[in-house]
Amino acid sequence: MLYIVITYLWASILLYLLLGGADFGAGIIELFTSQKNKQVTRKTLYSAIGPIWEANHMWLIIAIVILFVGFPVIYSTMSVNLHIPLTIMLIGIIARGTAFTFRHYDAVVDDMQHLYNTIFAISSFTTPLFLGIIAGSAVSGHIDPQADSFLDAYIFSWLHWFSVTVGLFTVSICGFLASVYLIGETDVEHERLRFAHKAQFFNIAAVVCGALVFAAAWFEHIPLFDWVFGNWIGRIAILSATLSLIWMWTLLYQGKISLLRPLAGFQVTMILLTTTFRHFPNIVILKGGGYLSLTEHAGQEKTIEALAWALLLGSILILPALFYLIYSFQKKPVGYEGQAH
Repeated sequence: MLYIVITYLWASILLYLLLGGADFGAGIIELFTSQKNKQVTRKTLYSAIGPIWEANHMWLIIAIVILFVGFPVIYSTMSVNLHIPLTIMLIGIIARGTAFTFRHYDAVVDDMQHLYNTIFAISSFTTPLFLGIIAGSAVSGHIDPQADSFLDAYIFSWLHWFSVTVGLFTVSICGFLASVYLIGETDVEHERLRFAHKAQFFNIAAVVCGALVFAAAWFEHIPLFDWVFGNWIGRIAILSATLSLIWMWTLLYQGKISLLRPLAGFQVTMILLTTTFRHFPNIVILKGGGYLSLTEHAGQEKTIEALAWALLLGSILILPALFYLIYSFQKKPVGYEGQAH
């Protein structure tokens, strides 16, 4: 039962990155879009994020509930030592959702629209940035439960080069996912080409930020290279992601877009698998060589068993409803954008 819970935890993180990440990426694209193209970009992204706008944060909630119920030591350590980036991330989620709703449903079109647009775009960038910072901090070895000063306990646990570069890498991945998803949301050829250029831009940004992550890891003595390339799973995953990326761009230049989204999702899945497999089951690596393990620091057996059954039974209700939600939104024409929100 424990491994069922762990599987759901990993899957919920992956799905939040794939769906919520693409959602955030839509706002990131808007942030990096010229003023003359912003309106048509908003129209397209409304249609694209429609199927996941209502449900994407469900995956984050599931991950938090699993940690809170099944792994209370891990949950409390992260929520205490990383409460500042966690708070900023949650504020970003709230601000982004609020701005999206206000700018869409505000009956009066005035200067407030510019404020809503600005908040939406900036929070779309800030939220995945701090999501990546939190992920990087968890495995950086900077979290010190024995810290005796405010800075060591609550600032330097997350404010360092490795975590910041992981945050920037996460932003670029979100922008890449959204760009690829948006390619299939328009029938206008020059708009497809524009989103393809965005995908190229964020693809290059992801490579550059990925290199910075490795450089920061080397500088801070984090064995990231060994985690990624020190086992056959990691090497196969990286090779698979690279080959699928080549295949994706080949299909794009041939005008075949049906497989672009699955290939982009596969690449992100391989990246997450590579970075989590090597140090599994240690989900948090502490300063001084300590760690928090999903197997050693799990809750009571009865609690884990009840949580596993709840997740299994909940899937029977949630997943069909989610698939139907996506199906329903796909039947809407692009001109209907956002009214279902």
